[in-house]
Amino acid sequence: MKPESVSTKQERIAELARMNPAMAFTALNQYLDYEWLYYAWAQTRKDGAVGVDGQTAEEYAANLEQNLLSLIDRIKSGRYQAPPVRRHYIAKSDGGQRGLGIPCFEDKVAQRAVSMLLEPIYEQDFMDCSYGFRPRRNAHQAVQAVRNGIMKQGGRWVLDVDVRKYFDNIPFADLRSILARRVTDGV
Repeated sequence: MKPESVSTKQERIAELARMNPAMAFTALNQYLDYEWLYYAWAQTRKDGAVGVDGQTAEEYAANLEQNLLSLIDRIKSGRYQAPPVRRHYIAKSDGGQRGLGIPCFEDKVAQRAVSMLLEPIYEQDFMDCSYGFRPRRNAHQAVQAVRNGIMKQGGRWVLDVDVRKYFDNIPFADLRSILARRVTDGV
């Protein structure tokens, strides 16, 4: 019997989440096999800046199988710990600076692998009117949805709001609580 592909596994996870909205998922780390991590590696940008370890994507790929097997072992055993991010600041148009955190390449792969596990679950829970940072959705679609809503309601005015540093102020405990409703195994 041929093993399931990553996309088939994701579809199965999504279907379980869709059919069981109150279900809390456990044992998600069973999906973190070589094929899953290889797919995560393949989907990770290779041209980004290096993290604190200085390792490029090309250098990581030189021993790809060994690196991915080691990463799988460390994640599944609970020994994986993300290294610190490298801080870089870019100038803003108002004269200020915006800080960026640049993770190591291996951490980008690990983040992608976990995202590939969580996305099929939480995508089922999002409202249809939610567009930000979701697969196959973009800002143009959000603007079109707002326009359609205004036209449908016969609106005559629009309120433009800019919420500054919103994501800097979300309490992490609240985010962890939301995650814990659907995933209970600590992945």
